[in-house]
Amino acid sequence: MQIVHLYKGQSIPLLDDFDLSLVMGGPMDVWENGTHPWLKIEKQAIRTWVRDLNRPYFGICLGHQLLIDTLGGTCARMQIPEIGVLSVELTDNAREDPLFASLPRRFPVLQWHGVTATVLPPDTAVLAGSERCAVQAIRVGNCTWGVQFHPEIIQVTISTWMGDKGNHQCAVDWLGSTNAALAMENESDQIAADQFRMTSEIYSALRQF
Repeated sequence: MQIVHLYKGQSIPLLDDFDLSLVMGGPMDVWENGTHPWLKIEKQAIRTWVRDLNRPYFGICLGHQLLIDTLGGTCARMQIPEIGVLSVELTDNAREDPLFASLPRRFPVLQWHGVTATVLPPDTAVLAGSERCAVQAIRVGNCTWGVQFHPEIIQVTISTWMGDKGNHQCAVDWLGSTNAALAMENESDQIAADQFRMTSEIYSALRQF
């Protein structure tokens, strides 16, 4: 396993040496190529991984949006951001999906995003949605997935994120108060154990590819 932080100037290793690509989130927007030039490099790597190598991909939040943008879809800013512990509901497509079929029809997750998919790439199946965001999880082709929510959280994940002043101010602005931001921290800790079990199931299912 190798972790690459492109925003720190690290380089993407030779992709042929790996079996799975896991692309995480970040505070930047998917279209900010000028502000964050490494996004172009990341998008090209995703395109090569998914289209040329056809190997398993799992994208979370920004990683989900990058997948959509890279494969010909479009993402846009939401009128009302989605933040907090909120529910998503699986679609009928998820019933036969290798990663999502075993999950409950409806379950709580941590949301923290102000961007949503507006146009999906060809050969995309929507696996989950929410009240504010119709595209919460997708599969493209047979081994490429993206989720808009944050299944990776564990205890104190959000508290750690809140340690960054920019993240904390974003949460306060979007939620309306410091107390609401603190409540989100507490609520995310309450679902952390269930999220860990769900994510473990997803990662285990990815091993078959």
